[in-house]
Amino acid sequence: MTIPTEPIGSIPRSPELLSALTSHAQGALPDSALAELQDRAVAETVRRLEELGSPVVTDGEQAKPSFATYPLAGLKTLDPDGVVIPFADGHQRQLPTLTAGPFRYQTNAETYLRAAQRHATKPVKQAVIAASALSLLYPPAGIQGYPQAQFISDLVDQAEADIRGCLDAGAHVVQLDFTEGRLSLKLDPSGGVLKQFIDLNNQVLDRFTDAERARIGVHTCPGGDQDSTHSLDVDYAGLLPDLFQLRAGTFYLQLASEADPERVLSIAAEQMRPGVRVFVGVTDPIDPSVETPEQVRDRVLAAARHIPVDRLGTCDDCGFSPFADDTSTSRDLAFAKIRARVEGTAMAAEALGV
Repeated sequence: MTIPTEPIGSIPRSPELLSALTSHAQGALPDSALAELQDRAVAETVRRLEELGSPVVTDGEQAKPSFATYPLAGLKTLDPDGVVIPFADGHQRQLPTLTAGPFRYQTNAETYLRAAQRHATKPVKQAVIAASALSLLYPPAGIQGYPQAQFISDLVDQAEADIRGCLDAGAHVVQLDFTEGRLSLKLDPSGGVLKQFIDLNNQVLDRFTDAERARIGVHTCPGGDQDSTHSLDVDYAGLLPDLFQLRAGTFYLQLASEADPERVLSIAAEQMRPGVRVFVGVTDPIDPSVETPEQVRDRVLAAARHIPVDRLGTCDDCGFSPFADDTSTSRDLAFAKIRARVEGTAMAAEALGV
C-alpha cells in the first residue's frame, strides 16, 4: 500500500495553443487545425505528467473551453447574461442562460478522456462538471413551454450519461467538480441552496451502483481563477457536513490554501462516512511559490494525524487554469508544483511506513 496522489484537472495552456484559440475564435483557424493543436497539447501534457512520476494522469483540460461550460460548446439556445460569479480581486465570470429546451449536452467528457487515453500509459482520470453547476443555467423567470421540472429531469439524464460514458470508457475515476458548493453558502448563508445542490447531485449519483460510485469522486474548492478565489472566506464548517452526504466514494478537498488546515482536517475526520477516501490538497495553484517536497510531506503527515492513512490521498487544491484564457500561472510552474506533490507524497508514505 502507498498513499495515492492525483491531479485535479487543468494545466495552463501553452502560448501556441492560446494563440490558436484566439485565431479560431476570429475565424482565422479551421476546426481541424485547432483540433490537431489541442491533441498535440494533450499528448505533451500526458507525457510530462508521466515523466514526473504521476501515477494517475489527465488531459489537463487542454481542449476544454472551461471546466464548467464544456457541455455547452456549440449550443445555440443560450443567452450570455446569466449568473455572475464575483471573485475577491474584483473580476467576474458569467454563466449563460438557457433560452429554450430540451437541454442536451453538446460535448461529453468521454471525448476528452479518450483523447488522453490514446497517449497515456498510466491510468487516466476525468473531471466532469456537477449537475448543480449547470442547474444555474435555468432562468429565474422560466422558459415558456419548458418548465423547470422538465429541465431538471433532462439535466439529471445528461449528467448521468456524462459520467457513465467515462466509466464505461475505462476512466480510473470520474471527478465531479463542485466549486459552487462553497460559493452557495456565500450567496445563501442559510444553507438552503447548498442542500438543493446536494440533493440534485445525489439524484445523479443514485443512478450508479456501489461499485461504480467507488470510482466517482467530488472535488470542492473556493474557486480559482486569475490568482483569485470566489469563496475562500466561507467557513468549511458550513460545507463539510453536507458535502459528505454526497453519495460518492472519494472527496478531493482544497486544503493547502486554508488558514487553519488542522481545523478543517478535524472537521473532515468527524464528518466523513465510513469507507470513503479523502484526498487533501497539498499544493496551492494560486501561490506563485513552488512548494518543496518536504513541505508537501509535512502537510501529508499532518493530515494523517486526522484521517486514517488507508483512506488518505493527496491532490492539488484546484486546477491550475480552469478557464482556458487564465494565464496567471505558467505551465512550467504548474508542473513544478505537481512534481513537489508527487515526491512529497512518496516521502510521507515512506515516513509512515506504507
